[in-house]
Amino acid sequence: MLPQEIIRHKRDGKELTAEEIAFVVRGITDGSLSEGQVAAFAMTVFFRGMTLEERVGLTLGLAHSGVTLDWSDLDLPGPVIDKHSSGGVGDKVSLMLAPIVAACGGFVPMISGRGLGHTGGTLDKLASISGYEAQPDVATFRRVVREVGCAIIGQTDDLAPADRRLYGVRDVTASVESIPLIVSSILSKKIASGLGGLAMDVKCGSGAFCDTEAMALDLAQSLVAVGRRAGLPMTALITDMDCVLGRDVGNALEVAETVAYLKGEGPRDARLHAVVMALAAEMLVLGRLAPTLERAHAQAEAVLADGRAAEKFARMIAALGGPADFLDRAGTYLAQAPVVRPCSAGRDGYVAGMDARQVGIAVVVLGGGRSHADDAIDPAVGLTDVVAVGTPVRAGDPLCRVHAATEAEADEAVAMVRSAIRIADEAPSARPVILKRVAA
Repeated sequence: MLPQEIIRHKRDGKELTAEEIAFVVRGITDGSLSEGQVAAFAMTVFFRGMTLEERVGLTLGLAHSGVTLDWSDLDLPGPVIDKHSSGGVGDKVSLMLAPIVAACGGFVPMISGRGLGHTGGTLDKLASISGYEAQPDVATFRRVVREVGCAIIGQTDDLAPADRRLYGVRDVTASVESIPLIVSSILSKKIASGLGGLAMDVKCGSGAFCDTEAMALDLAQSLVAVGRRAGLPMTALITDMDCVLGRDVGNALEVAETVAYLKGEGPRDARLHAVVMALAAEMLVLGRLAPTLERAHAQAEAVLADGRAAEKFARMIAALGGPADFLDRAGTYLAQAPVVRPCSAGRDGYVAGMDARQVGIAVVVLGGGRSHADDAIDPAVGLTDVVAVGTPVRAGDPLCRVHAATEAEADEAVAMVRSAIRIADEAPSARPVILKRVAA
């Protein structure tokens, strides 16, 4: 086969055969396809799309381009299940969800990413914990999953290497926003992780990749269809990302919010709690640890209330090199910013809306995120106590607190956040956080 002929076929709108897709994946993996050819392939898929059969073929090819994890030899007494989010602002759900599901009897080998752009990464949040080993070897990863029930780490070099190269090319050739390529990228890594079930959280709104519900539905339906055809039981929830999820945004700040959530210190943010419980229920039903979503929801609430989920989180942190007493003394281990300043409302009214993307960019400006993949980040900076949409405010009331490294950066972030939060004379209509469920 010739790469240029396969690219021509897709350029002209033809459906690629399984053999042609396998040839492309081999070429991406072993380097026999040039960067130009990989870019051309990605761009033709971007414009021409892929059928379900093509998407399944590409997903499985990428998944098997490197090492695939097998958990059967560990004789685990429960299902291997996971969750993946399409990314948002203040999205610390994974940190809460993994220990909750583990406390219910599941085994959660969660391979997460770092933040890029306005969305935060789960791995960056955990990296703010002193000593935490975010990229252990596979043997350590498997041991922690077996002994604790959950482990959250970064992608290893030998897991779906063809996807890593393909994504790198997409990132610099304006072909990231392709549903077939997004689906194959997400699912190839999850299939290679040896999962028995996956719950997807597809974010929708101003702070998400999918800024419309129609786009989010397209992505969710494609993920579930391809996953199930590839042998991975799946469901997907479309959740609202038109405002910050939870109260805090920023790496160490979100870890602190996670600890408070798991320990039950103060009221839990209602929208955040709804997303965590809904995804926990999906995972428990997928893993056959509960017969219905209602029963699964009750199980998740129970392990949160009696402290078993918090204990799992503490054990995971310690097993991966973090402090053994982190749960009790998180404040002494997490970095704190030298400048903390309120961002105040400029007028009376109601918080009517929020540009969540702009809020996320404000955190990047503070140094809490990346503009480029190799940027260093400041774990201490970010926002706390972000006001919820619908809250009545008076001029001078705090909309949030800005945590910054310098006064100048605090000034810039305050201005950005103030412009991102819209205040109106009337309260907005309530918007649910769980927008839609997509199953088989």
